[in-house]
Amino acid sequence: MSKYYITQDKDRCIGCLSCEIYCKQNKQLPEGPRLCQIVMLSKRKVAGVPREAYVYLGCFHCQNPVCVAACPTGAMQKREGDGIVSVDPELCVGCKACMVACPWGAVQWNAETEKVVKCDFCKDRVDQGLKPVCVTVCTTGCLSFNEMDEAQAEAAGK
Repeated sequence: MSKYYITQDKDRCIGCLSCEIYCKQNKQLPEGPRLCQIVMLSKRKVAGVPREAYVYLGCFHCQNPVCVAACPTGAMQKREGDGIVSVDPELCVGCKACMVACPWGAVQWNAETEKVVKCDFCKDRVDQGLKPVCVTVCTTGCLSFNEMDEAQAEAAGK
């Protein structure tokens, strides 16, 4: 698994899509690919008030990523130190083998570049000690970026 994880406090998410919008802006993505997604699950009540339930979906940065194994050119890579899975656009030939292999649909097609794209936890920002854009811009602060130990402790405390 990745050293990092993005967690969501579902009770605080209002489905504003700020994470999706700013992710696309940060990665300069056209209409189509969504590296993170907010999906409405159901309607529910929070403190007696009717509300929709949303869940944040992004790449899981798997321990044994099948997208990496499926890539014939080595464009799909997993970093040694922190387990972040990313795409090297210089090596990607657009064969989509990684898209077919990923059971979560995390690898997306960019029709403008004719190459795949996926969440890389904004690794350029992480390398600078910053959080991914989706977490930084979250309107309600429902997204958190933690190391796996912290994420597990946070989940256990709820």
